Amino acid sequence: MNLDRRRSSIEIIADMLRLGEAGKTEMMYSVNMSFFQLQKYLNFLLERGLVDKVKVGNPSVTYRVTPKGLNLLRSIDAVLTTLELRQDDDI
Repeated sequence: MNLDRRRSSIEIIADMLRLGEAGKTEMMYSVNMSFFQLQKYLNFLLERGLVDKVKVGNPSVTYRVTPKGLNLLRSIDAVLTTLELRQDDDI
């Protein structure tokens, strides 16, 4: 498998969910994406109830993965491992 390939949307979503709880800046740098991409994916996750917005301070906001998001992450990791696109290191 070519390891220099681009990440799929599913892999990006999984990387975001793996963070557990994070603010936008931490997500952007940890998942290695632009602010525009972050907004797009974050809205997608919020609309589907995979992450919740958590108010921490004013104006600081973080986003936390929901039980539904954790369930999705387990499923994504299982598929990626089966397809040998991810090492079976934390399942």
